[in-house]
Amino acid sequence: MTTYKTKQALPADGQLASVPDDSAARARHTPLIPSAGVRRVWLTLLGWGIALIIFFPILWMVLTGFKTEAEAIADPSLIFTPTLESYIAVQARADYFKFALNSVVVAFGSTLLALAIAIPSAYAMAFLPTKRTKGTLLWMLSTKMLPPVGVLVPIYLIFRDFGLLDTRTGLVIVYTLMNLPIVVWMLYTFFKDLPRDILEAGRMDGANTFQEVIYLLLPLTLPGIASTGLLSVILSWNEAFWSLNLTSSNAAPLTAYIASFSSPEGLFWAKLSAASTMAIAPILIFGWLTQKQMVRGLTFGAVK
Repeated sequence: MTTYKTKQALPADGQLASVPDDSAARARHTPLIPSAGVRRVWLTLLGWGIALIIFFPILWMVLTGFKTEAEAIADPSLIFTPTLESYIAVQARADYFKFALNSVVVAFGSTLLALAIAIPSAYAMAFLPTKRTKGTLLWMLSTKMLPPVGVLVPIYLIFRDFGLLDTRTGLVIVYTLMNLPIVVWMLYTFFKDLPRDILEAGRMDGANTFQEVIYLLLPLTLPGIASTGLLSVILSWNEAFWSLNLTSSNAAPLTAYIASFSSPEGLFWAKLSAASTMAIAPILIFGWLTQKQMVRGLTFGAVK
């Protein structure tokens, strides 16, 4: 076996030429990619920064509620001596618990009524669709595009004739109609993600439609139903247009309670902030306690 050896050419001076090392050049042209830990830190800081920007108006409102009226107008600093003067004045002017009870009854009552109507409707659209199903869903969604003031006069006249003005029942009906399109759409989406084989197996075992909904559909889609109900409660709690126009004193919720602290003389910033803090405190606590359930329901069916 013959072995061939290659000869290296020598320069004129008889010394081997040095081969240039291009590692430094490659390093200069290689982009610096941050590690996973560094990216995680930057994303965490960015998230906290965005959260602080969003939460700052709420923080400012809470702090202003612990100031006097003079401090609220003249002293915008975050360092001050807190006082309960505004909270005492707010409670002395109006019964907070009466308004809070109205908000609880109206928000949860309208949510239960909306779910009672939306569950069978979404079931029929998801599992027994017709050629008009998509058109009906789009029509329901289009009602949310109509400004509420466009139907204020006819609804006001209807409520006046039926004696529903300034009543909890009237607000429950209006809030139910307001949230029903969103509730139906969300439940329809959750029901569509449910495999049909499960319901078909129930039918083969002799289950009727009522038993399918109660014993199969509701337990399997409970996270989605819970998140839909929570969203409906929040939307009803924050609704102000209908409560200001259809109530005066008996059934007025907390949104009307807040609006009562604006007057022709101007805004009383400290008292308005105290009233607003008292109005959003229950729904903030409720949302904090149910945030896991809401996130779980909103992501229900997202991962297969």
